[in-house]
Amino acid sequence: MFDSLLSPGRIGRLEARNRIVMPPMHVGFGRHVDAREVAYFAARAAGGVGLIITGTMTTTSRFEDNEGWPKVEDDGAIPELARLADAVHAEGALLAGQLTPGSGRVGPAEPGGDVPVSASPTPWLNDPSRTCRELTTGEVEQLVADYGPAAARLAAAGFDAVDVHSHTGYLIDQFMSSQWNQRTDRYGGSLENRLRFPLEIIAAARAAAPDLAITFRLTVDHHMPGGRQLDEALQMAPLIAGAGVDLLMVDDGAFETVDWIFPPYYMGDAPLLPGAAAVKRVVDVPVMATGNMTPEIGERAVASGEVDFIGMGRALIADPELPRKLAGGQPTAVRPCIRCNQLCVGNILQGQPLGCAVNPEVGIEGHLPGPAQEQRHVVVVGAGPAGLEVARVAATRGHRVDVYDESDHAGGVLWPAATPDFKSELRRMVDWWEGQMAGLPVTLHLGHRITADSPELRDADQVVVATGSVQLVPASIPGTDRDDVVDVLRFHQGAPVGHRVVMVGGGLSGCDAALELANEGHDVTVVEMLDEIARDMLVVNRLTLLRRLDEAGVRLLTSTRVRAIADDGVEVEGPDGVATLPADTVVLALGSRPRTDLLAELTAAGIAAEAVGDCVQPAKVGEAVNGAYALAARL
Repeated sequence: MFDSLLSPGRIGRLEARNRIVMPPMHVGFGRHVDAREVAYFAARAAGGVGLIITGTMTTTSRFEDNEGWPKVEDDGAIPELARLADAVHAEGALLAGQLTPGSGRVGPAEPGGDVPVSASPTPWLNDPSRTCRELTTGEVEQLVADYGPAAARLAAAGFDAVDVHSHTGYLIDQFMSSQWNQRTDRYGGSLENRLRFPLEIIAAARAAAPDLAITFRLTVDHHMPGGRQLDEALQMAPLIAGAGVDLLMVDDGAFETVDWIFPPYYMGDAPLLPGAAAVKRVVDVPVMATGNMTPEIGERAVASGEVDFIGMGRALIADPELPRKLAGGQPTAVRPCIRCNQLCVGNILQGQPLGCAVNPEVGIEGHLPGPAQEQRHVVVVGAGPAGLEVARVAATRGHRVDVYDESDHAGGVLWPAATPDFKSELRRMVDWWEGQMAGLPVTLHLGHRITADSPELRDADQVVVATGSVQLVPASIPGTDRDDVVDVLRFHQGAPVGHRVVMVGGGLSGCDAALELANEGHDVTVVEMLDEIARDMLVVNRLTLLRRLDEAGVRLLTSTRVRAIADDGVEVEGPDGVATLPADTVVLALGSRPRTDLLAELTAAGIAAEAVGDCVQPAKVGEAVNGAYALAARL
């Protein structure tokens, strides 16, 4: 089924066991490659990936001291790198180390200075009112000189390849790009001069570590005014490939358009594949595509010759065993990445260690919970994300689990909320839980309501309440009890909706529902009390959401409150005064509150129970799943 994707692939002198690559992503575990990081990458190697590329490691701290990145500045780094290489090789994967000469304008200030260095005096991303210091010609030459010894240290540690950190607006890309490079020396001006810095770095790595393969990541479209577009990238690609690169990894985006670097679920499957396929047509070295790639699309792309390798970073965070499961004919057993960016990209942007919304074992691979000392009967009430994860983990540890839910399907609010195409991975997550539980001592009882006096609780050794939340419907707004008013959950459950829709509430659930309605042809207006739409949303996702809402024609009214809902529409008050918005249907998306009735009943009846998920505090999927895993790990 995945014969092309799983076939061996050549990268210079190397042969990877398949075409699946784990691209570089920061892990945030610390300044050293410690046991935690070794276990993390070893788990992905054991899962069958062909090539692993580490997160960024610095070649020098002369001009930047990024505390979150390991350093390869001296030979003292070799022993820890060798432990990583040995662990990855022991599981049959190849290993590349991503080396960077710096972040430039997107990173921290220069040590002892108050702004970063860059190719030219361009605005600092963190504070555009301040201008970066331009590196001198001699300093650029020093960065090149520092790169070779760092590559040699990777070779001494047993690495197979060096990855040149050259994309999405980091320092090397600043030299490559005319919007950030206005130099007048030999490193600026013409396209060939702007490529001089990266090509010299490639040459330095090749000279210092001739046995290492070299990979290079090329951004083909920055998606910003003045940024690189595909036509210029197609001029650059042959020059870079001809300089001795063994694999070109192709992506999009910049920090001003960071959502293209980490495409959220709104972008759908494989949005960056066309750019990679275009590069493949103009070079004679292997090319890799990244960005929301699925195994099915990856198989077709490799089989057709569009690209040679498939990068699956977040997917391999979510399920380290993805390649092995594909090879074993079990694609439905792959835990899907829901592309939420919540605990992977979100954590790193906040300076926290890498996590995952659907895989709570990220970062603890070296000390996973073992079998329970005593097998128990666990009753879980609620088959939403938290309840299903408690059941799965408890059962893997040897407990016998019964799950009860009054609905006719598992998944809780995930099931109805995942109706739009851009949320299809959420439904796949529900299917994954059900598939996992089918092989475990778990019985799922649907359409079954539990109360404090239910006989099903009598022989339970442990009761877990995961009953979720209920939608907030404020009594302070006249008209919320009208027939043409529904809450957002009822909309997702199939309540009829007219053509003109007013969405009351501009948080994540309201905006996602508004986008779904607009894509179906409805005329949608979102009313939000705060001065911003989806203010608490991760910026990576919010950028795409706002763009998609604009493209779909959704009207956004911020700093606006609803006064009443009546026959002639929704009366609102905003910066321009009072107005009435015509509406056939009003959808309320004003948040939720914990559903605590069962927990209160059990407490009153003297039945001990643990609560998890939204019935404790409404939160995002990742928080529910990770909290449920932690609870089940200590049962």
